[in-house]
Amino acid sequence: MLTFRQLRYLEALAEHRHFGRAARACSVTQPALSMQIRELERLLGVDLVERRAGDVTLTDIGSEVVRRGGRMLAESRDLVDFARHHGRPLTGRLRLGVIPTIAPYLLPRILPALQRRCPELQVELRETQTKVLLDELARGALDVVMLALPIPDTDFEAMRLFDDPFLLAVPADDPRSATARVNVDDIDHERLILLEEGHCLRDQALDYCGNAASTGAMGLGATSLATVMQMVANGYGVTLVPQVSVDVEVRDNRIKLLRLAPPQPGRTVGLAWRQTSPRKADFIALGQIVTETLGVAPKKQTRDKTRA
Repeated sequence: MLTFRQLRYLEALAEHRHFGRAARACSVTQPALSMQIRELERLLGVDLVERRAGDVTLTDIGSEVVRRGGRMLAESRDLVDFARHHGRPLTGRLRLGVIPTIAPYLLPRILPALQRRCPELQVELRETQTKVLLDELARGALDVVMLALPIPDTDFEAMRLFDDPFLLAVPADDPRSATARVNVDDIDHERLILLEEGHCLRDQALDYCGNAASTGAMGLGATSLATVMQMVANGYGVTLVPQVSVDVEVRDNRIKLLRLAPPQPGRTVGLAWRQTSPRKADFIALGQIVTETLGVAPKKQTRDKTRA
């Protein structure tokens, strides 16, 4: 009979592409994991992996089994969560994912508030890009994520938290007045500095500036706003910066911030979770604590079906 253990082992093997690393991630020996994978292949009557020296590749059928098995594992974890947290909101373990352009600016304010108000809550953090967070959320490796809305998958439900407008960061010697309102056509696309591919902030900046910016913008491979802001401070270009980051990233007097003309671009920050999760009340309570801590008006809960 097929077991959840076998599916977990196959999921780990798909993630690590190596029997030894997958076994360590599952806290079992390599022979034990390998035996369970072979037993799963025997039960299903198909080859799930291609075994090569030092490497593992999933077959097409193996990839589909991982995808479907991941949904089964996520639902089994949701069942456990339902039993453990029924009637006890914001207690136990909460695996929270946050995108890098939000985490360093909001978590230092949110986590102390959570600790004070929910002393029985154990928050485990994961900071990475949107695509990875949503993949881990879908397969149950995360409970809830904080990111920019909307999101592309209809299997998720989302709660809007607040709007985060963008500002234009320029070198301090920029001739424009600090009270100026900048139009999109006034931004020099050839001097526009963006984060590397995969960051939603990059995509949002390009959406605002238009497709022409995608070829003219400077691609530096930067993974953090801190790096981009140092480039601006040293006169290499300009960038769009979310308002939530200003207190941390714009302490350098070599940088000047300019407001953008209406309609001012920005993003909507929110929470997302699996529709099947039984902890919806937890996530709504988390969202309320976030908005109260930040002093912003809570937004109406909504289900998002389109991509930012």
